Amino acid sequence: MMISKVKIQYFKTPFGELVLGSFNEKLCLADWRYRKMRTSIDNRIKKGLNSEFKEESSEIIEKTKQQLTEYFNQKRTSFNIDLLFIGTDFQKSVWNELIKIPFGKTYSYLELSKQLGNVKAIRAVATANGANAISILVPCHRIIGSDGKLVGYAGGLPAKKKLLKLEGALIENQLSLF
Repeated sequence: MMISKVKIQYFKTPFGELVLGSFNEKLCLADWRYRKMRTSIDNRIKKGLNSEFKEESSEIIEKTKQQLTEYFNQKRTSFNIDLLFIGTDFQKSVWNELIKIPFGKTYSYLELSKQLGNVKAIRAVATANGANAISILVPCHRIIGSDGKLVGYAGGLPAKKKLLKLEGALIENQLSLF
């Protein structure tokens, strides 16, 4: 049986290094290269697509790099990339809901659970959020704690804070200047 390949590229950004991956001209990976769950996420994608990673580029990877660069330069607020989610039906429902969160807005895990129609699923929603393999385009960075605090992020809290500042969703306390 022939094993297919996921084409991957490493992409340095002002916020940290990403791994971009495409399969059949759809983006299946745009994730932080040095995150804690790197191996388990990569294995889920390889198993789900019965494939191996091969370092080469593709049209969709180049288009993703271009759109991310525009986003980082504040020239883009949404993405036009064909995505391929590899995960359970529940995870996919969470990731599809994340895409609906507008640029410059934040939701809590509770609000996201309500949007999915199950307020009791907060922990499951948080776990699915953490398993997101397509960072930034699927904006899991827009999820904050119910108390307004920044909570867990695969790219690290400093990257999350910078992304939210870039989007104007995080207004620093002005007293911090004094």
